[in-house]
Amino acid sequence: MISQYRKGTEIKMINFEEELKNFKPSLEVEEAEQAIYNHELTDMTDVMQEMLQELKQQNR
Repeated sequence: MISQYRKGTEIKMINFEEELKNFKPSLEVEEAEQAIYNHELTDMTDVMQEMLQELKQQNR
């Protein structure tokens, strides 16, 4: 356990194992994860590949 805060001489402690057992992610996070995983998103690799293809076509 790690000290959360000190009030006078009393030290309050957090039981991380107990906190983790009670943890439930918010619905917003789960919804965002589903939206991200269910859509094909363009990343930097896709952008770079597209740019390289355009350059190759211009050089022909």
